[in-house]
Amino acid sequence: MKISYNWLKQFIKTDWTSEQTSTLLTDLGLEVEGVEKFQSVKGGLEGIVVGHVLTCVQHPNADRLKVTTVDIGTETPIQIVCGAANIAAGQKVPVATIGTTLYDADGNSFVIKKGKIRDQESHGMICAEDELGLGTSHDGIMILNEDLIPGTSASQVFNIENDEVFEIGLTPNRADAMSHMGVARDLRAGMLQKNITTEFITPSVSNFRVDKRILKMDISIENPELAPRYCGVTISGITVKPSPDWLQNRLKSIGITPKNNIVDITNYVLHELGQPLHAFDAAKIKGNKVVVKTLPAGTKFTTLDDVERTLHEEDLMICDENGPMCFAGVLGGKNSGVKENTSTLFLESAYFNPVSVRKTAKRHTISTDASFRFERGIDPTITEYALKRAANLIIELAGGEITSDISDFYPKKMEDYSVVLNFNKTAKIIGEELPKETIKKILASLDIKINSVSDVALGLIIPNYRVDVQREIDVIEEILRVYGYNNISFSKKLNASIAKAPRNEDYKMQNIVGGLLTGLGFNEMMANSLTSPDYIKLSEDLKEEFNITMLNPLSRDLSSMRQSLLFSGLEALSYNINRRATDLKFYEFGKTYHKLPSGYEEPKHLTLFVTGNKTPESWTNTQKASDFFLFKGYVEAVLSRFGLQKTQGQPTTSDIFAEGMALYIGTEKIVDFGTIKKAITKALDIKQEVFYADFNWNAILKLVGGKIKFTEIPKYPEVRRDLALLVDDSVQFDSIYKIARQTEKALLKKIDLFDVYQGNNLPEGKKSYAVSFTIQDASKTLTDVQIDKIMSKLQKNFETEIGATLR
Repeated sequence: MKISYNWLKQFIKTDWTSEQTSTLLTDLGLEVEGVEKFQSVKGGLEGIVVGHVLTCVQHPNADRLKVTTVDIGTETPIQIVCGAANIAAGQKVPVATIGTTLYDADGNSFVIKKGKIRDQESHGMICAEDELGLGTSHDGIMILNEDLIPGTSASQVFNIENDEVFEIGLTPNRADAMSHMGVARDLRAGMLQKNITTEFITPSVSNFRVDKRILKMDISIENPELAPRYCGVTISGITVKPSPDWLQNRLKSIGITPKNNIVDITNYVLHELGQPLHAFDAAKIKGNKVVVKTLPAGTKFTTLDDVERTLHEEDLMICDENGPMCFAGVLGGKNSGVKENTSTLFLESAYFNPVSVRKTAKRHTISTDASFRFERGIDPTITEYALKRAANLIIELAGGEITSDISDFYPKKMEDYSVVLNFNKTAKIIGEELPKETIKKILASLDIKINSVSDVALGLIIPNYRVDVQREIDVIEEILRVYGYNNISFSKKLNASIAKAPRNEDYKMQNIVGGLLTGLGFNEMMANSLTSPDYIKLSEDLKEEFNITMLNPLSRDLSSMRQSLLFSGLEALSYNINRRATDLKFYEFGKTYHKLPSGYEEPKHLTLFVTGNKTPESWTNTQKASDFFLFKGYVEAVLSRFGLQKTQGQPTTSDIFAEGMALYIGTEKIVDFGTIKKAITKALDIKQEVFYADFNWNAILKLVGGKIKFTEIPKYPEVRRDLALLVDDSVQFDSIYKIARQTEKALLKKIDLFDVYQGNNLPEGKKSYAVSFTIQDASKTLTDVQIDKIMSKLQKNFETEIGATLR
């Protein structure tokens, strides 16, 4: 946001430099990101002087050129070749001396140099008004007042305005500072804290008066909740013309291009007071009736930028008898705006619902100075004041008369906020006990009224324009920023205590798993918690009634809190795959959000995503796609890292998987994992297979953290024996694993499946499992007899319980 220093000084009289002011503004929370010089004429007419044309003769070698001698206040007149038809001896003219920089209409610069034109020396340039930036005419040179003294600087003749412009990085909460008056108000508070007393000067509207009552507009507000306050007045007999230089300079200094006196005045008041205004051509308002209402969806409306837009049923519109004239608080219409021949105005000043304005602006991708302010919240108490201020300026600069009383629709006054400020809490938050009188002084400088006083607290009334100060903590922040963060003293002694933290704290567990997964080639991702509500259609596990929707979403794609981390992960996979990164391993820690009958829930999850090939493409190895068993290994690695190996597996019941498993410890589900259905991956434009695991992180945190048990490394050797078992196709390795564990609990240390065969030379409906068994006794060396006995028992139990035979 740009703030003109000269404009700011109209509110506060100060002789501070821009550096001093910018430092204080930054300390107050209005960070000055830069200060730029502004001149009403680019270059400030530096090097341009008044010249007196002493002689003017025809150029000997050119019919359209003249050779002049010009007195510019130096000892010797200079010779200048000029091509202007109106040059003549005796004139006073502006002269650009050698070395002067001039600028063209596009801002490009060129330097005046000594030269020869058709064999005649030229030591400068006699200028036209467009060459100086003083106008647009190039019909001839400028002829100045005869009384001017040669050598006088042109900047003195034309009263060039020099200004400094602050670029303020305004935070979204500071709606009160979106104007020169708002910034000046903060600056005054900061100066008072430094014991610099300065008057806060606001524009007077005491001379506002109704001249005639001949043009009244009937105002009807059909949606008062969307337009809590609406003011209007008519002005007749105006003349639309260019604005005076002072007004144009104010607008140019903050980057606004002047248009005409009426539009410029509405822009001026907006940036002066922070109140957006809109001027309608009253002659184009059908039936002399202004209606503020919403219109049916699909209604067509052409805005000032000549774009036809289709209205939404929630768009608040300013209408006449025939239809829409303006998006309320956003942008005017093409047919009702002020033109060169406009002679009567209806001037509008209003307070529109911030949420309504924001939604309309976002829906139609329109951003204006007016919508920027309305959607953040303006001051409803200055609506009429700003209207009078603009009306007075219009009468002053465009002529005319006020031809109606001000219509002020304000059925329900917006009340100021009440807050109780506790002194002890203030001291605790700030870290220092400020004198009570200092606190009261700061509050008074911020226009915060003290309603009641006690030994422990203050009862406060917060002005309505401070939409960001509604709680006690907000008031404390205001006190602190005006008192000055840099003025809070710090102890030179640092006290610290060592807190006992459990080993299984969430962040520690996340770091452990993150390190493990990173070592396995995974990358961590962080997705937005907001997502599209349409994703629930892809899974019956997700319920529409459990959706938590945003009241004021940025877009439909970001209008719901996610019920699953799956779809944000698939979006990340799709994004990367579309950019030819196809071998991907992602993990994410995040929450899901559910509106259940019992209340809101936010369970935490860890998710894994794997797709593409196992290893990068290389001449040293053959490409092989990631598979279910590789992914299962990643899942088991996570659980193993926490000592959670004793799980029971069951087929998953989640409908997002084409095939998958769920692992339990007792009755607590720890993880669902498997291959995502193709219908789901296709919906996100993913054509390759995707493996997904969803860990119940809250459950994992409950289960980890027990005492760690240590055992000595055995001194005696382990023995491995292998069995090739012929089993039915329906038999899973898990059954073999459980039978083996039940058969020999003490000495059987490890059971591994190292080969699966299905095909030729096997009976129909059969498959072969090659299983290894590792046996070890920690107290002695096993004998062949002991080993054979264990293997015989295993073989017998396999035959009995699952019908397994040796191949």
